Amino acid sequence: MARSTARKRALNTLYEADEKGQDISSLLEERIEHPGAQTPLPDYAIEMVRGVAQHRKAVDAALNEYSQSWKVWRMPVIDRNILRMATWEIVWNEDVPDKVAIDEALNLAKSLSDDDSPSFIHGLLSAICLHTEEIALQEKTETQAAESADESETKSETESETESETETGSEMAVEASADHKTHVDSVDGDFRTLDHKPEDMAQGNQIQADSPTAVPSAEQPQA
Repeated sequence: MARSTARKRALNTLYEADEKGQDISSLLEERIEHPGAQTPLPDYAIEMVRGVAQHRKAVDAALNEYSQSWKVWRMPVIDRNILRMATWEIVWNEDVPDKVAIDEALNLAKSLSDDDSPSFIHGLLSAICLHTEEIALQEKTETQAAESADESETKSETESETESETETGSEMAVEASADHKTHVDSVDGDFRTLDHKPEDMAQGNQIQADSPTAVPSAEQPQA
């Protein structure tokens, strides 16, 4: 299938996701599984939609930066999605020459948008062509910064969990030590109660000796 047709099918998917406010990738998966009355999406259409979804943030940032009039959110829905597709092709798809990407975008704009759109799209995409390396580098830098921040946050959370576990273990050890001491003191107290001093034992024996003891009198034999 010609790439021109694939681009139009990709544009339909992006437009639908934009209008519905739906995640691009989720809608794409729905269209792949259930194409409905249409033929299955061409491979290049799927590649384009996935490319736009993957680089959406960088694409919109570039369009906002180099647009001389409208920002992305104020552009007509059809125009901004034509621009998103063409920007992805220009910056991230080395197989497509910049001129081809621009011409294909203009053809879509002429057939689907208003009279002023082709000139606007042509001017903006021409500016994108002059800054492809900067756009790609900016995205790479932001991605690395975000990954680094995520790693730092994960490391911090892990350290906090480790510290919490250590503190909990220390508290348990202190409690166990206190319980052990209490038990030992209790046992020592019992032993101290039972363990009489020698002088106490002597005094007890004296008391026992002084106490009168009833000794039965023996019967004297009769003379």
